[in-house]
Amino acid sequence: MNKLLLSTALSLLITAPAFAAGTHGGGHDDDGHGDMHKEMAIGMPGKAEAVDRTIDVTMRETDDGEMIFEPAAFDIKEGETIRFAVTNKGEIEHEFVIDTMEGNAEHKESMAKMDMEHDDPNSVRLDSGMEGEVIWTFANEGTFEFACLIPGHYESGMHGPITVAQSDEAPETPAVYSTGKIKKVDAKGKKVTIIHGPLENLDMPSMTMVFKADETLIANMKEGQNIEFVADRVKGKLTVTAMK
Repeated sequence: MNKLLLSTALSLLITAPAFAAGTHGGGHDDDGHGDMHKEMAIGMPGKAEAVDRTIDVTMRETDDGEMIFEPAAFDIKEGETIRFAVTNKGEIEHEFVIDTMEGNAEHKESMAKMDMEHDDPNSVRLDSGMEGEVIWTFANEGTFEFACLIPGHYESGMHGPITVAQSDEAPETPAVYSTGKIKKVDAKGKKVTIIHGPLENLDMPSMTMVFKADETLIANMKEGQNIEFVADRVKGKLTVTAMK
């Protein structure tokens, strides 16, 4: 009977699931959050070879007890890949985490309940005097946040805004060429009369019209010549801006 009980107990020990202490030392990848960071609202991990610029970030404490990041805010263009070169110049451990404000609030609450350490591409945790980096592609416009989520550090001032604005570089609109035949060239007046097909970019039907053109284009125009050209309104005047 005792042998049967001992055998049963050993069997249960072998088959029972093992539960680790909740230190979160292995990072979010251990609890199923790894895929979440492939693409987040704030963007996705960036590649070193695609970095557009580097921002130096310092973490430290002040003489009056505050804990701060320098700089205190970031302005970034949508689509930029940024290398955050982070240095802990303080006397104690700090971390640098980028996320939505809601995401940081959730993680801060979780960290307050247990000793958790981030191990994610959107964060780096550093002991005093250490350096690290986060490389991130900001894929979406919006206002996000960087923070230290070690208990008590956020409340001591370690957080700031990340503003991601639309890129100034608007995609080029491809030129729309129309077809036509030159009826008359007025080199002195910088005008050309063209029997043309529809001007799709100007929403105009086929007709014969007089266009303005600069000296360079006029020099390459001859009566009776079949051309492909781009027409646009320049200072209110229909103008040939390109031809081939």
